[in-house]
Amino acid sequence: FLVLVELERERIDQIDSFRRKAKAEPQVQQCYYITGEADFALIALARDMADYEQLTHRLFFEDSNVKRFRTSVVMDRTKVGLSVPLA
Repeated sequence: FLVLVELERERIDQIDSFRRKAKAEPQVQQCYYITGEADFALIALARDMADYEQLTHRLFFEDSNVKRFRTSVVMDRTKVGLSVPLA
């Protein structure tokens, strides 16, 4: 899943709190603090939709500072990598 998360308040303590929560969650593979409409972009895994729903309750619905989140389901991986090509 690709999940865009928008926080209610963007104070540094609130941002750090969400970072810690995302970092501690085993189902979150990657977490990026970003600019634009959302504050964070997450790459998350789940066994099925019920498992994902439980994740959303832990990360988003139980956090009063999460204003909204939008989820996209990954249909297929076209390219995956983290290497940086250096000349």
